[in-house]
Amino acid sequence: MDLKTLTYIVVGLSFALYIGIAIWARAGTTKEFYIAGGGVHPIVNGMATGADWMSAASFISMAGLIAFLGYGGSVYLMGWTGGYVLLAVLLAPYLRKFGKFTVPEFIGDRYYSQTARIVAVICLIFISFTYVAGQMRGVGIVFSRFLEVDITTGLLVGMGLVFFYAVLGGMKGITYTQVAQYVVLIFAYTIPAVFISLQISGNVFPQLGLGGHTGEMYFLDKLNQTVTDLGFAAYTAGNKTMIDVFCITLALMAGTAGLPHVIVRFFTVPKVHDARLSAGWALVFIAILYTTAPAVGAMARYNLHATVNTAVASGGDMFAPDASIEGETRPEWMKRWEKTGLVMWEDKNSDGRIQYYNDQSKDETVLAKAEAAGWAGNELGSKGKDGKFEGKVDNDIMVLANPEIAGLPDWVIALIAAGGIAAALSTAAGLLLVISSAISHDLLKGVFARNISEKGELAAGRIAAAVAVLIAGYLGYNPPGFVAQVVAFAFGLACASLFPTIVMGIFSKTMNRAGAIVGMLTGLSFTLAYIVYFKRDVLLGMSKVPDSEWLFGISPEGIGVVGMILNFAVAYLVMKLTPKCPDHIQHLVEGIRYPRGAGTAQAH
Repeated sequence: MDLKTLTYIVVGLSFALYIGIAIWARAGTTKEFYIAGGGVHPIVNGMATGADWMSAASFISMAGLIAFLGYGGSVYLMGWTGGYVLLAVLLAPYLRKFGKFTVPEFIGDRYYSQTARIVAVICLIFISFTYVAGQMRGVGIVFSRFLEVDITTGLLVGMGLVFFYAVLGGMKGITYTQVAQYVVLIFAYTIPAVFISLQISGNVFPQLGLGGHTGEMYFLDKLNQTVTDLGFAAYTAGNKTMIDVFCITLALMAGTAGLPHVIVRFFTVPKVHDARLSAGWALVFIAILYTTAPAVGAMARYNLHATVNTAVASGGDMFAPDASIEGETRPEWMKRWEKTGLVMWEDKNSDGRIQYYNDQSKDETVLAKAEAAGWAGNELGSKGKDGKFEGKVDNDIMVLANPEIAGLPDWVIALIAAGGIAAALSTAAGLLLVISSAISHDLLKGVFARNISEKGELAAGRIAAAVAVLIAGYLGYNPPGFVAQVVAFAFGLACASLFPTIVMGIFSKTMNRAGAIVGMLTGLSFTLAYIVYFKRDVLLGMSKVPDSEWLFGISPEGIGVVGMILNFAVAYLVMKLTPKCPDHIQHLVEGIRYPRGAGTAQAH
């Protein structure tokens, strides 16, 4: 059976499973649509949270970032993992104690203000659509490569599937679908990693293989030697300033704790204790992938170099004429990925071979060797938006192409296709649901049509989800950057807007509505303006602003920390100048801070 047929079968079976679960778990009430009935078991919720959390960015793009950034990519691991701990300890139990359906509802009630609720909805929609763009982009990539359809067709298929189980099942359908998606994605991620670790280091555990030997050298030493000999920065060297590493990590942490689609998962368990318990289980499920990612990234980078330059594995001269592979006999995986434009080669010196090195290196020795060998520039990269060659391999292919580069069996390649789609769809569905909940429950039911019936609210939620799917599809077709970068912006916006407001809502009895509203708007507008200004070349097609102009040397990915500080500071100042928080709200905050149990699990 050929690879394409096998992939269709594996992906088709996974789709059939999701659709079957969605039909079984369709929502009949608003409570089931928004919070799955509120009786989800902690282990089930932990697994669903893991799938919700491990998005296309985690599955597809994170290891790709680590592969090309090396040590610098560790900020994503530290930030996302640390953020989850922050969420579990600092916010989840208290929000569950409050007992509402959505994050804007919490903010609206805590700050006794419909305006605060509307501002929170605006923040939520900004964050969720920024995030979902990355997920739909991941869906398009997987479909275009593995099912060999164009990205538009791939997006339409993905949109149709998400539409079906998000609109039909609401949170109840999404919860149980995500459990199945977690199982698919975790097997898809770890099985190739185990095979590749065995190939390179002989160790069945990728986490140990990363620190193991390949031949007589430590693997990381071998990788460092390979990349530096070709003019790239050492893999284990950092490539960011200390302040930027700190800010990106903190923005990802606080952003994680402020992400509405993750927070809302803790509203689905029956008791406060279960919220803590499910957070712990989610950490266990997430750790399986996150501890594997560094090995996947490093080994994918090594395999890519070893494929293009045969001297990497043999230990010979990498600048020898016959070390670079011939273009005509390049591997089949490279030809397949060329159809997506995410891999491309250009024979600059017309020798019929592919030379992959850093032609912008500041190492004169490397450049002199390349010139002496007749190399005329890096010849491996991807296709730019103008259709021309760009000298950079797309980060997003590294996980998906890894099994093909390593020559693993076809069933492993088919499995990783199903896993990539599962990761993207699970998070996209969660995001689309919080968007629809914000519109139908917070705006319609909470502000503009308070007397709407439950049936009408449920219909409004489904219509809002359908519209959100269409917008997400467009953003996936035309995303502002590659997957993980887009997602990083969403975390920055969440860090600057919702996180400080939620924290003050729980831990400050005196924070009032004026402070919260002005703080949210300040954090969101500052962070959004900074990102748009420094990413205007990607977002608006304008000339790029030099990185040297970054405020305090902080990149757009980390600027959410400054937005967060501004949010706290402005909120405090405004609070001091405006009427104090009412007494009954202060008593409410005290009640949140002392969580007690709430009922028993409900049957589904």
